[in-house]
Amino acid sequence: MTFRAKILGAAAGGGLPQWNCGCENCNLARAGDIPSQTQSSIAVSATGRDWAILNASPDIRTQLATTPELHPTDLRALPLRSVLVTNGDIDHVAGLLTLREQQPFDLFASAEIHGVLDDNPIFSAVNPAVVPRRVIRLGETFALVEGIEATVFAVPGKVPLYLEGEEVATDLEGEQTVGVHLRCGAQSVFYIPGCALIRPDLADRLRGADIVFFDGTLWRDDEMLLQGLSQKTGQRMGHMSMAGTEGSMAAFAGLGVKTKVYVHMNNSNPVLRPDSAERAAAKAAGWTVAADGMEFRL
Repeated sequence: MTFRAKILGAAAGGGLPQWNCGCENCNLARAGDIPSQTQSSIAVSATGRDWAILNASPDIRTQLATTPELHPTDLRALPLRSVLVTNGDIDHVAGLLTLREQQPFDLFASAEIHGVLDDNPIFSAVNPAVVPRRVIRLGETFALVEGIEATVFAVPGKVPLYLEGEEVATDLEGEQTVGVHLRCGAQSVFYIPGCALIRPDLADRLRGADIVFFDGTLWRDDEMLLQGLSQKTGQRMGHMSMAGTEGSMAAFAGLGVKTKVYVHMNNSNPVLRPDSAERAAAKAAGWTVAADGMEFRL
């Protein structure tokens, strides 16, 4: 078996260009000067026939249409076997509503994330009689799709924006934000599209992995403030920045990860420009900046 991961969407919530944003990156993408990107999702397979999707992006209809491996193989037959969501953020669950067409697949999530879906009656359109809601416990290993086992684990993060109260903890560790450890034979792959910081236990978990797909939301913590796009820092949004002594590039140095891939980039992030100094710096640190349609094989 050959592990395959296809980037369905490389951008964070809003995509690139974001519909209401006139920042430099969004304007360049509208003009066709840099590649547009859809919202955060990957698809994985060990057989090339059976696929799982990690996070159901609001752009999933377009992503499925542009990915031949996921096209229908018969009148109502599809290679999609399961969907796993890592948190309750809109950019990771809204696509489930597109998958409401009485198409069977398994929906994996933690009990807390399933609770968020259960509490919103609109998600009942994804009929549980057709799409079983599989509750996965932290640390439990289960078959995600033929040839690939998965284990979810807590990473520092926060509750979805629509569940925030007056006080917001951005480094909670529990079922609200999880990372995924994928095993295909001897291959070890991690998918962590949202993470507020890398504590020593997480660093030890990732050490020596074959591939890590990691949160690349912002280049620097105050990026959106400096561009006049928001009053929130990356930390306030529950995301770790790439650059700086506290950034993910520094945190991954010395971990011996063979392939490091940034996913979930915000439209403000300068690494989305192929000719930027920031893209060059990320490449020099051994990182690949994901783009829609990119594929990784082991």
